[in-house]
This record gives sequence, structure tokens and C-alpha cells, in this order.
Amino acid sequence: MGVRRRLLLISNSTLHGGSYLEHCHDQIRAFLGEQVKRVLFIPYALHDRDSYAKTARKKFESLGYGLDSIHESSNPIEAVRKSEAIFIGGGNTFRLLKALYDNGLITEIRKRVLEDGIPYIGSSAGTNVATISINTTNDMPIVFPPSLMALELVPFNINPHFLDPDGSSKHMGETREQRISQYHEELNTPPVLGLREGSLLLVEGDKATLLGRTGARLFMRGKAPTEHIPGADFSSLLTDS
Repeated sequence: MGVRRRLLLISNSTLHGGSYLEHCHDQIRAFLGEQVKRVLFIPYALHDRDSYAKTARKKFESLGYGLDSIHESSNPIEAVRKSEAIFIGGGNTFRLLKALYDNGLITEIRKRVLEDGIPYIGSSAGTNVATISINTTNDMPIVFPPSLMALELVPFNINPHFLDPDGSSKHMGETREQRISQYHEELNTPPVLGLREGSLLLVEGDKATLLGRTGARLFMRGKAPTEHIPGADFSSLLTDS
């Protein structure tokens, strides 16, 4: 029997010119459907969790879903166990992963998503932690989680907010592509999917499809990067799971 996972992994929460999750609200509504009534929000990636939960709640209520924020629960583990769907928002990936470890939620979320099959939505940092590790995040390590290993809901890594090189820029630091290449200089490193802002990956069991409007770039160790447009099938990236 295949893995039951259902994931919607979003590159960014806000697209230039739009409001919070506006660019992907149709995909969120289609993903959650009518069976889900309430979503458990995990706001650990930002410091002001109350304000973050208020923003997320307003958006999900406008889509027809109730939202409970895990930071308001006296028992985070029990909140995960009772959840109908999970949404982890963006912010600092190191802060987010440390809080998931500190609250004992890594195993619990994996069980709910991979064994029980509840929907998981991640955005930015929430997308990073859905992968094998946070090695390919763009964030500064402002805190130190016990490990860089993440939820491992998919057997590859993602680089959200992926940026193409700007030929007119005088900035002399490494491009995003060069940094991912440096990651792949290490042995046994998994594929990295560079999700541009405005793109998202839908995973249903052993099928993965690129959605959105901007496309993605796939990096595999020892191979030239490849370009992919919305609608691309990335199911081959799931075969190691």
C-alpha cells in the first residue's frame, strides 16, 4: 500500500501585489475540500504568534474553514493528534524546527500525515520542514534546533523563494543556484526543488505535481539543473519513500 500523504507545499505566503495566501487560495480550497472543517495552524516560525494566528485565521475563515492555533493549546501533542488538517506557516526555519522538536511534535505530525493521511499545508519555512532537512533553507540560524533533519514527509529537499541569477546585479555573493550546487558537493545529498515565488507542489500519495504560475528548477547531485513549468510531474522524486 502506498503512502497516504496529502501535501500542499507553497513557496511563499504573499506574492507581490497580493494579500496573504491570495495567490494560492483556490488551490488551498480545492486541496482541503468540504470534509475538513478546522485547520490546526502552527505559527512557531514567527515570534509574535498571536498576530500571526490572527492573520492566518482571517484568511482561512474567508475560505470557509475554522482555524485553531497550536500555541493557544495547553497540550500541543494532543492538538496534533486531534487535528483534521495542519498548516505550518513561514518565517524563520531554524526557529520553527527548534519549536517542533521542543514540543515533541516531529513524530506526531509525521504519524498524522503519513499514517493517518490528514492534509498538510506548508508555506515557505513550513514547506522547508516538510522535507528531509532544512539544509537548503534561505534563513539565518538564529537559534539551534537539535538537528537539521525535519519531518521527512517527502524524500527530497526544497528551496522556497528560489531566485534566478540577476544578470544586471553587481552583487558578488553566491547565487541561489551556486549555493545549492555547494550543498550537492557533499556526499549522499538528495535532490533539491527550487520553487519560485508563485509556485507550489501538490503531493497526493506517490504523485507530485507542480502548480502555480512561475515554474521550478530541479537540482540533482552530479547532473545539470533542469527547468520545469506548471503542470510538471515530479512523482519520480517520491520513489525513494
